[in-house]
Amino acid sequence: MILENSNHQNKAKREQSLLNCLEEIKSSWKGNVGGLIQDWREIAGAQLASNCTPLNIQNKILTIGASHPQWRQALLYNRLELIESLKSYGYQIKEIRIRQHYSVNLVQKKSEKEIWDNHPSRTDKHGSINCPLCKVPSPNGEIKLWGKCSFCRRKELKID
Repeated sequence: MILENSNHQNKAKREQSLLNCLEEIKSSWKGNVGGLIQDWREIAGAQLASNCTPLNIQNKILTIGASHPQWRQALLYNRLELIESLKSYGYQIKEIRIRQHYSVNLVQKKSEKEIWDNHPSRTDKHGSINCPLCKVPSPNGEIKLWGKCSFCRRKELKID
C-alpha cells in the first residue's frame, strides 16, 4: 500500500512538472506567432479567424493568410481595427500584409456553399433590420458584425 501511494505521488509530481513546462512554453509564445494563433479568435473575431490565419511576424509586420479573395478584402477593410485589437492584446504590430493562403484545415472545414450560406449579408438566412444609424433596412448579419449597415461602415472607414 505504501509503495502504491508513493507511485501515485511520483506520477502526480511528473504530471505537475509537465503541466508547468507546457505553461512556460505557452507564456513564451506571447508576442510571437505561436501566441497569436492561441489568441487569434478573440483578436480577429470568429468569422475572420475561421477564414484567415496568422502566418508570420517579422519586424512588427504581421503576414496573414486568407482562404478566399473575399476574406482578403475583409482583412483590408478591417486592417486598422485589427491592428488596434492586436495592440490591445500586447502584440506590437505596425503593419499587416495579406496573402492568399489555402490551409488544408480551412479547405476541409468549409465549402464555398457553407461560407455563402452563413455570410452576414444574406437577408434570406439572417433576416433584415433597420440600420441604427441611417434607418435603412439592412442585413441583420451586417448589423450584428459591425453595429451598422455596410454603407454606414464604408462611410466610417472613408472607403470610396
